[in-house]
Amino acid sequence: MACAVIPPDTGFVRAMVAFIDCQAQSLGAQGYLALLAPGSTLSLVLTGFLTLLVALLGYRLLLGHAPDVREGVFTLVKIGFVLALATSWPAYRALVYDVALRGPAELTAEIGAPSGLPGAGGGLVDRLDTVDQAMAALALLGAGEPPLTVAPPAANDVATPQTPPPPFAGFNAFALGGSRLIFLLGAVGALAVVRLVAGLMLALGPFFIAFLLFDQTRGLFEGWVRVLAGAALAALGTAVTLGLELALLEPWLADILTRRAAGEALPNMPAEILLVTSMFALLLLAMMFATARLAFGFRLVPGWRAAAGRLVTHLRAESASQPAAAATAAAAAEGRSRAAIVVDAISSAQRREAAQGGAATVLANAYAGDVRPAAAARAGRDLPDRVAPAPLGQSFRRSTRTRVSAGARRRDRQS
Repeated sequence: MACAVIPPDTGFVRAMVAFIDCQAQSLGAQGYLALLAPGSTLSLVLTGFLTLLVALLGYRLLLGHAPDVREGVFTLVKIGFVLALATSWPAYRALVYDVALRGPAELTAEIGAPSGLPGAGGGLVDRLDTVDQAMAALALLGAGEPPLTVAPPAANDVATPQTPPPPFAGFNAFALGGSRLIFLLGAVGALAVVRLVAGLMLALGPFFIAFLLFDQTRGLFEGWVRVLAGAALAALGTAVTLGLELALLEPWLADILTRRAAGEALPNMPAEILLVTSMFALLLLAMMFATARLAFGFRLVPGWRAAAGRLVTHLRAESASQPAAAATAAAAAEGRSRAAIVVDAISSAQRREAAQGGAATVLANAYAGDVRPAAAARAGRDLPDRVAPAPLGQSFRRSTRTRVSAGARRRDRQS
């Protein structure tokens, strides 16, 4: 195998992490190089995808759907990007491999070194192995027996312990062994998960990069980027969390071992160290979950294009609705103008009738001698010269006698 197995005698954590890290790097690099070989599955898939893409573009041209400048440039960029990353190891290593595997360590050194985070500048695995060895030595020493006190003579001199008893018999040994197990599971397990996931994604990267050529398979490429980015962010969060755990456990375990070597009993120590290791294990899980959620928020540029398309559709709908709104407003304005015309006509007729009635009254009073003719003329100067017409049906004198024709009279005489 490419990675040699280190004997656990040199340090269990160091041996396990070194082997897993070597396997992840070898899987990502050698797997990619194996896919570049002529006749491999990747070469067949990539050739088929490119042929299908060119055929679809040709059919669109035959059917009269010529791509615009933006779509044509975007298609050429996609083809160049896929060929550059799926067929060139130097480009893939610089843009993807080193960023995913070596980027988290460099970023941890940049943000952790100013704050004095343990393991930020290197040597994190060695310090984790030192803490594991200290916990193993502490498990051998145990918590010690607490001293006993003698009660007053009235209580028959019964000796009682100074500290409360453990929850159950053998709890101290269980807590010391369990705390070491939880520490190893959190440290080695978290580092192994993020490194192996990143190595597998790097090995299968060319396949997912080829899925970028089509809109229907672009979601697979986005998922690959999310998982790879999540693994890289989880590696950063794991390194920071383990550095914080080292900052707490290293001085604490050194003090505990010194006191136990001097024969001092520490009955509360097993429960405390079990609580600390369990708390940091949960913190590691929360950190990995948070980084995964953050990475899954990634969206590719075509999402922006879809948003732009929705914006264009909305603007077109608004522009199409503007003539209808203008026609509605014009119809409403026309309706209002007609109503205003009718109201004006009625008002004018009422004012004219009132003016005519007033002028007739003034002239009648003038002829009756109530006012002078000149004043009457001045009062009715804005009125027409003619007198207002009589009401309908009263313009002639009505006869009250019965009209008898000449023929009726002759008939009456002959009879």
